[in-house]
Amino acid sequence: MSIGPPVSIVTGPTGVGKTYLACAMAHQACRRGFTALYVQVGRLLQELSIARGDGRYLKLLARLAKTDLLVLDDWGLDSPTPEQRRVLLELLDDRYEKRSTLIASQFPTDVWYDTLADPTLADAILDRVLHNAYRVELRGKSLRKTKRGLNPLKEAST
Repeated sequence: MSIGPPVSIVTGPTGVGKTYLACAMAHQACRRGFTALYVQVGRLLQELSIARGDGRYLKLLARLAKTDLLVLDDWGLDSPTPEQRRVLLELLDDRYEKRSTLIASQFPTDVWYDTLADPTLADAILDRVLHNAYRVELRGKSLRKTKRGLNPLKEAST
């Protein structure tokens, strides 16, 4: 029983539904009997840094490695520290060709290299992510702006 491709990437501007789509895919995976975990990359990297300090690091990495579908949301919002880049590499290496990973980002993949800042680690991380990945690029205006009553600028001007 297979969950799908090793890596899927969903990109697009803020508010077009990347997180919604990623969570729907995770939900569907769970309905089919797979395990899934949604995390925001920044929070995950902070948690892994804390886990390294309090002795939970290897156990947390093992749990992440065993999860059938790992959804990494908000990829690229912050430039990771040198330690966080190594953690990302270790996490993605543990999952490479073994478990599915879905990455959601408002940044196109061609700027990810620069966001990672370290050429050697960026090459290694992106080698495990970009090659053979399914890519979905969402376009359009923010869905949040189209919902009635959620546009503060419109309400202020009326």
